Amino acid sequence: MDQPHPHRETQRAVEAVWRIESARLIGALAKLTRDVGLAEELAQDALVIALKQWPDTGIPANPGAWLMQTAKRRAIDHFRRSQVLARHLPGLTYEAELERDRPADHESRLDDDVKDNVLSLIFTACHPVLSAEAQAALTLRLVGGLTTAEIARAYLVAEPTIQQRIVRAKRALAEAHVPFEVPRGPDRAARLGSVLEVIYLIFNEGYAATAGSDWMRTELCDEALRVGRILAGLVRDDPEVHGLVALMEIQASRAASRVAADGTPILLLDQDRTRWNQTMIRRGLAALAEAERLAGERQPYTLQAAIAACHARAHRADMTDWTTIAGLYDRLADLTPSPVVELNRAVAHCMAFGPEAGLSLLDPLMELPVLKSYHLLPSVRGDFLNRLGRFDEARAEFRSAAALTDNEREKTLLLNRAAGQA
Repeated sequence: MDQPHPHRETQRAVEAVWRIESARLIGALAKLTRDVGLAEELAQDALVIALKQWPDTGIPANPGAWLMQTAKRRAIDHFRRSQVLARHLPGLTYEAELERDRPADHESRLDDDVKDNVLSLIFTACHPVLSAEAQAALTLRLVGGLTTAEIARAYLVAEPTIQQRIVRAKRALAEAHVPFEVPRGPDRAARLGSVLEVIYLIFNEGYAATAGSDWMRTELCDEALRVGRILAGLVRDDPEVHGLVALMEIQASRAASRVAADGTPILLLDQDRTRWNQTMIRRGLAALAEAERLAGERQPYTLQAAIAACHARAHRADMTDWTTIAGLYDRLADLTPSPVVELNRAVAHCMAFGPEAGLSLLDPLMELPVLKSYHLLPSVRGDFLNRLGRFDEARAEFRSAAALTDNEREKTLLLNRAAGQA
């Protein structure tokens, strides 16, 4: 058997480090440079250098600190060339500081007044000078580390559209001299809805990756949860902040049961619920109770958390209260109507009232142009048809879904479902 090439192994390790460190690295650089576009360029430069050097020198003991030191050197070179170093980085000591290997100091530099540069990065990217679409795309790029292709698939739009949104967003933030910070008072409140949206988008990309060879990207789930918890500590009186944290805690509690040892995805109804993380479930239920205490009526994230709580409280799949879940989806559809909510609502009605009820809600969605490339639509329809014994039609739907997804694990699962029909 061929042995793995050491350089390829190191390259994979570098990419893994990047997935873990990139958001904090870009956040720290944005704090130094006050320019999120430049911060991303510097971080990417450091990554390129790592890809060239680490195969020969080995991965350093603290790769995040190494990347930060390298990016800071690039920043100094940039500002020296521009002859504006003193104005842009007044508090930065030059070569002497850069040559020190001080991991602890690196960690402290990742903290700001609210103890987190990533949260500051999200609030900066969600500045009202940008449209909601641009805010989400830029944050998914900077914090989630998603490619433009992955973001395009998440939003069901063309990749060049996403690329233009990101480029224009960086330019707009630079031209408006938007401060790198977590704002206070009315400014914080004005951005809070957008911040919650992008945190959940990052979590969702980790929970069900749109592309690649992994079913989950747990580092994204962990980062979204970490930032969400910090935000809940900052904004204690907003029910939807607690609702979002509750939703992420409960969903993340299933992580260990969602993937088999060989990486094969395990669907919700087939999961071993004894492997669900009970500590996270308790935290999620406590956050849900706090959200409901603060709000007279459940709002979207709190409603979704209540749905997740129904699953968490069911010790076996056949104990799930699908009737309550269907009712919660009905209310969610009234509050935030969208094709994806309607798709989930159809699933809940199928489970509560039978596959014919689910199809009656699902079939009108088949005509929506925005869902033509959304793989979960034929996947869900295939499941409904399979339950009705319409196996040939189900096979065709599963194959269609497999052709639309870019996640290798999901593609295999769907093809296996197609092959396994009687």
